[in-house]
Parts: sequence; C-alpha cells; structure tokens
Amino acid sequence: MRGRIRRRAWLGPAAVVTVTLTMAGCTSLGYYMQAARGQWGVVSAARPIDDWLDDPEASDQLKQRLRLARQIREFASRELAEPANRSYTLYADLKRPAVVWNVFATPELSTRLKTWCYPFFGCASYRGYFDRTAADQLGTELIAQGYDVSVGPVQAYSTLGWFADPLLNTFINLPEPELARLIFHELAHQVVYVRDDTVFNESFATAVEREGVRRWLQARGSDPLRTEWQAIEQRRAQFLRLVTGTRDALNEVYAGALADPDKRGRKRALFAELQDRYRALRDGPWGGFNGYDRFFSQPLNNAHLAAIGAYYDQVPAFESLMRRTGPDMAAFFRDVRRIAALRKDRRDLELGDLSKQVSSR
Repeated sequence: MRGRIRRRAWLGPAAVVTVTLTMAGCTSLGYYMQAARGQWGVVSAARPIDDWLDDPEASDQLKQRLRLARQIREFASRELAEPANRSYTLYADLKRPAVVWNVFATPELSTRLKTWCYPFFGCASYRGYFDRTAADQLGTELIAQGYDVSVGPVQAYSTLGWFADPLLNTFINLPEPELARLIFHELAHQVVYVRDDTVFNESFATAVEREGVRRWLQARGSDPLRTEWQAIEQRRAQFLRLVTGTRDALNEVYAGALADPDKRGRKRALFAELQDRYRALRDGPWGGFNGYDRFFSQPLNNAHLAAIGAYYDQVPAFESLMRRTGPDMAAFFRDVRRIAALRKDRRDLELGDLSKQVSSR
C-alpha cells in the first residue's frame, strides 16, 4: 500500500481526511476513509527516537534496536545515496503484528495480477487495508467472483516521502540484516517511483536492498553474521526458483490449447508438485530448515506466486545495471530514473536486455 495519501506528516487528522476525500470518488469513499484513519494512526503514534531513548518505561531491548536502526538509517543516506529526511528517525508501536494487509488477486487460469488505481499514484497490483477484517472481506468477495486470492500481512510500506515513515513494532525486532534490508527497500521507493508499474518499483527496491545489506555487512558485520546471511540468501534464491518455475509452468498451461477443465487439472498437479519439491528441499539440502513452512502450509494459488514475482522479476536487470554503474549509487539512480521516464514498452525492453546480460554471463 505505497503512498496512498500525499501530505506531510505534521498534518492533523482533519486535514488528512479532507485530502483523502478530495482524492476519492464516491465509489471508493469507504476505502479511502479507512486509509486516512489508518495513516493518521501511524503518524500520531510516532515519536522521535530520542524520545524513546529517554523514556524510562521503554525497554532496554527496544532502545538497543532503535540505536541500531538509527545507524542503519544514517548508513542508507551516507553510503547508498538514499534520502536524508525524517523517515525512520521516529518510532511507533501500533500494538498489532502488521501495519497493513495486502490483497492480491489473479484470474483462476492466469497469473496476471489484478490492479487497483489510485489518484496521483497510478495503479498497483494489490489493495492494502489497515484492518485485517476489511482485507479478508475483499478477499472473500473476489473469491466469489472467481479470482485466486492471497491476503497477507505487511511489515512496512512507503508513503514515497510525503510522510515521515516511522520505524514500527512490526519490524523493529527483525534480525539485523533483515532490519537493514527493509529500511533500504522502503527508502528506495522515495528515490524512484513509476506510476502503474508495481514490478518495476518493487524489483528496483529489492535490488537496492540487496546491495545495501551487502555493503552493511561488509562494513559492520561479523564473519558469522555474513556467513549466516549468505545461507539465508541462498535459501531465498532456491525458494524463488521453486515459485517462479511453477508460475512459468502454469503460464504455459494457461496459454495452451487444453480445455479449461484440463487446465484446472494441470494446475492442481503443478501445485502438488511444488509442495513435494519444497519438502524435498527442506528435508534435504536445507537440513530441516523450516522458515518457509508458513508459506507452504496454506492452500497455494496463482495469486501467491504472482505476488512474489512482482518483487523479484526484474531484479536481475537492476543488478546488471548496478554492475555497469559501479559502486556509485547516485549514478545508478540516475540511470534508473532515465529508464523510468521511458514508455512502459521501451522500459520493459531495456530491462529485458539487461536481464539477458545476466543470463549470458
């Protein structure tokens, strides 16, 4: 749910609601009202890090994590050329496990994500809600319409710099590399954002986060932490190959000449094979590591696979571009902005060429 409301963080609730209602049409009034209330709830709960550090009721663990987050935040601006603003210099405890819940949907026999469009920010391949019940309700309605649906918790989102996005209880206790990864990712959305292109935006931010964590661990990490992160990244890459391989196989089925009942049969078989391949990977090379069990324990469908693809499909292209520009992140961002300004067909063509350079290495 990136950047639904365009106003600065110091606006009061009345101003946030007024702006939101001005943006919204009558048919979307309820959705934008919950967005305004939710965004104001985040803004009003946020306090500067120093306030928390001086608060005798704040736990020592929280204070330690906030000091670490401040170091990561400073690193992001100093070493990655990300914005030096008030984002992630505040902290809010929302008293819930997720800040929003995103709804993804695809047709029954397609992995093409449904999109929703918003004033100023264009279209995105998900719908975000600050309330889990509302997200589930939309998911139920979409299922009744024949869609495959995924509803999942989100630890953080970006308002693209229009608010000072705070650190949140939903992610402050992540392991150090994961905390750094998330901050680098969300700040990247403030650097470049393209209307109507979720895959571009998320893949770009993912490429930035990966480079950021690599540099952070190189500068600050211990040998054991770097080794642990290497193992995490290796498992993540294998997980992505499983998921995207199944998605690509499904796309071949859906584009083929089989009758719909036969396509549904192949779909069920491919998802069953995916589960089998995951268990073999978990119980074999991973030595019982079960970090992805939660994902595979749910009834998987097209929407789950497509949602993951949105975050990773163009990452190889951006990493290829990053290698070309070298260690200068500002130069990399200039190249990304140039590509972002192209028409979508030309943008996709250039990114496709960059991806081919990776596969030919």
